[in-house]
Amino acid sequence: MPEEIIRSLSVHGLRYGYRILPRAEPAHGPGTEPVLVLGGALQGMFGWPQMDDHLGPVADVVTADLPGMGTADPLPPGDCAGILRAAVTGIIDDIGAPRVNLFGFSYGAAIAFGCARHDPGRIARLVLGGVPAHIGAAQRSYWHRATERLAEGDAEGFAELAADGLMCLDPDRPVHRRELARRYVRRSFLHALSHSPHAADSLHRALGDRPDFSGGLSGVPALVFAGEHDTVTSPRRQREFAATIEGSRFLTLPESDHWVVLERSDEVAALVTRFFTDEPADGPPDPPPAAHALPRQATVPGGKAATRADA
Repeated sequence: MPEEIIRSLSVHGLRYGYRILPRAEPAHGPGTEPVLVLGGALQGMFGWPQMDDHLGPVADVVTADLPGMGTADPLPPGDCAGILRAAVTGIIDDIGAPRVNLFGFSYGAAIAFGCARHDPGRIARLVLGGVPAHIGAAQRSYWHRATERLAEGDAEGFAELAADGLMCLDPDRPVHRRELARRYVRRSFLHALSHSPHAADSLHRALGDRPDFSGGLSGVPALVFAGEHDTVTSPRRQREFAATIEGSRFLTLPESDHWVVLERSDEVAALVTRFFTDEPADGPPDPPPAAHALPRQATVPGGKAATRADA
């Protein structure tokens, strides 16, 4: 495995950084443009080992702590979509790539979609997952109760409510590794709140923003995927969003919810790799991971990747 490179940048006076894992040598088969991965508010540059494993043989893998995430500077109040787009452009320019493959998940899907709309010529292919295209009043009310717990100083109560509000807990709707993912997400929230000085602001922004998924997109090959039981934005709503992207494809992954990247981590990474290398997106899936395992490494917001926590 090649050595990763970590670089620091700034945008609008805000410090942020990215990590690049150069394509594994010797290269295996045809390659593709660098892949830039943008995750949720707490999914920073060290939280995507499964992408390294699957994409490493075919592309440079780039992950980031954008402003407001991980170790980067916090974002100022107000609409910061332009700052985040400029930060992404700064990474693309810094690695010297004419175009990149762009993967955005959850909160990161809004950033990725905005980048593709504003500068489609820099995006070779686009994958969006867990797209929060429509957040209903009931969901916002749930998160509002969670943030009230945080304001009262009850971090554990916040972590429990916020995690549960992002998951499908209906026992009649099967979710692979539900309880493992649920415990992991709660611990991630608690760790972020105790180790990152602006984690609370990042969570408030991610849960309270109303990202713009309107306007459509053309000229960029795109794939949108959702967990079968996503309760943040239903697969039907995500399919409707995908229809606004000219020529896009839409897929659902079974027995998963909004945290499909945890519950079906290897399947998601394989899906993304196939699309970015122009293989059929719905080709033969990789064998499912063991029922007791989460990804080998898990995000520690604001720090290095940690080995998988015991459940």
